[in-house]
Amino acid sequence: MLLHIPALLTADEVREARTLLEGAQWEDGRRTAGHRAQGVKNNEQLNPDLPEAQKVSALIGDRLTRNPTFLAAALPRHILPPRFNRYAGEGHYGDHVDNAIHPVLGTNISVRTDVSMTIFLSEPEDYDGGELVIRDTFGEQRVKLPAGDAVLYPGSSLHRVTPVTRGERLASFLWAQSLVPQDHRRRMLYELDLSVQALGADHPDHEAVDSLTNLYHNLLREWSIT
Repeated sequence: MLLHIPALLTADEVREARTLLEGAQWEDGRRTAGHRAQGVKNNEQLNPDLPEAQKVSALIGDRLTRNPTFLAAALPRHILPPRFNRYAGEGHYGDHVDNAIHPVLGTNISVRTDVSMTIFLSEPEDYDGGELVIRDTFGEQRVKLPAGDAVLYPGSSLHRVTPVTRGERLASFLWAQSLVPQDHRRRMLYELDLSVQALGADHPDHEAVDSLTNLYHNLLREWSIT
C-alpha cells in the first residue's frame, strides 16, 4: 500500500524544522550506506545524535503518534526515530531496498522495517528532480509532495531518488515495525477501517457498524504479532 498523508506537519512546523536543519553540520550520506548502496548513494545526512536532528525528530515523532491516518495504515508497534537527508547538485540515490532489520542505537532492541515513510520538507517548486520513485505490486509511482506532506509505503519496496538538478531537496525518513507484518493485510484492515468509519458517520445506528467493527478487531487479533 502506498499512501499520501497530507499536512503531517504544519507550515510553521516545517519552517521551524528547516531553520534547525539548515544550520546543522551535514555529512556524506554514504557513511550509513551498505556495501551495495554506497555505489548508488549521493546525498548528505545528519548524525542523529546532533541536537538539531533530535529536536526535529521528536517533533515528527509526536505528530506521528497523533495522526489517525498513519496509525490506522501502519498499525505501528515500534517507530524508529526519524532521520534526515539533503540532495543538491545532482545528488541522487539509485535503486535500493532498505535494510530489513535496524538496531535501535543504545538499546538491545532491533526493529523490522515493515513500513517506510518519507516526509518532504522542501516545496516541490524549490527544486527540480528529486522524485521518490517507488516500485512494488502497485507499479511504479513517482512521488514529489508539498512540504509537510508524507508518503507511506512498504519497507520491502525497491525505490530511488532521482537527481536534483536545481535547488535543494530536504526530507525526513523513517521506518516502523507494524503489528501486522504483511502489507496486503494492513491494506485490507485500513480499507475496512475507513468503511466502518464512513458507515458509522452516515448511519450511526446501523447494526452493521457493530458487526464490521467486530470483524475488524477479530482480524487484527488474528493477524497481529505482539
